[in-house]
Amino acid sequence: MTATPISRRRILTGALGTLPVLSAAAWAAGPAYAAARGAGPGVSVKGGVLINAGTGETLWGVNANVGRPIGSIAKVMTALVVLNAGDLDGEITITEGAVKYATYDWASSAGLIAGDKLTAQELLAAMLIQSGCDAAFALAWAYGVGRPAFIAKMNAEAARLGMTHTHFSWIDGMPYPTETSTYSSPADLVKLGEAAMRYQLFAEIVARQQYYLPAGSGHHQYLWQQTNALIGSYPGATGIKTGDTDAAGNCLLFSAVRNGVTLIGAVLNAAPSADPGSAIDAASKLLNWGFSQT
Repeated sequence: MTATPISRRRILTGALGTLPVLSAAAWAAGPAYAAARGAGPGVSVKGGVLINAGTGETLWGVNANVGRPIGSIAKVMTALVVLNAGDLDGEITITEGAVKYATYDWASSAGLIAGDKLTAQELLAAMLIQSGCDAAFALAWAYGVGRPAFIAKMNAEAARLGMTHTHFSWIDGMPYPTETSTYSSPADLVKLGEAAMRYQLFAEIVARQQYYLPAGSGHHQYLWQQTNALIGSYPGATGIKTGDTDAAGNCLLFSAVRNGVTLIGAVLNAAPSADPGSAIDAASKLLNWGFSQT
């Protein structure tokens, strides 16, 4: 089934309402808390956490405050900086530089075409659904202005959110200057996910299996496919973002709703790291276990 395009309008209202600020004790629980609850879901990850977003309760965690490479989950912060700035209807011209950037071996592409004019809202869809590094490049240049200024905004927002085990050195989590220079902890990523999901537009985008943009004045036709396999396969899955590099392994920031309960969590470097579905499998097990606890 072909997905209908999101209308070209600015949506900045909250999707999840006001979520609780978790206590320092909750974030620090990590493996000790998981041991107190028992073996939990039995997933194999280097870092992870699962939170009941409605109550703020930490249901499970392992190495929850240890910073690790996160790959393209960094694009959630890229999106949040753009959403905070607003002006989402403004058109951005895709440059040759943005297109070339996405041709590197480690980059993923949304297939953007140089010279096309797309709104920031449309570029958010290209970046979050198909994980387009070309879209991240275009947004950073428009909202920075330029990459160094944009990265500074990413780190400033991380500090504002209290993400104390996080640092961004690049716009999309890709390996620059090294694969470990952008990092975050599972607990910090949940804070980031909660902040982003308060934007209705963000929540709408990350819940889509695909995004179809018909050809229009100033741009070609595009079809972007969701990289998060939970969407459309796990009942109640609402987002959020995949991440995958050699250093990061398979990672996922995820959320789901069942019977009025919202769970949000993150898994970093799920095993086996060579299996692209390992983070999806770990998140599914965590969600099944988490909903059984609520």
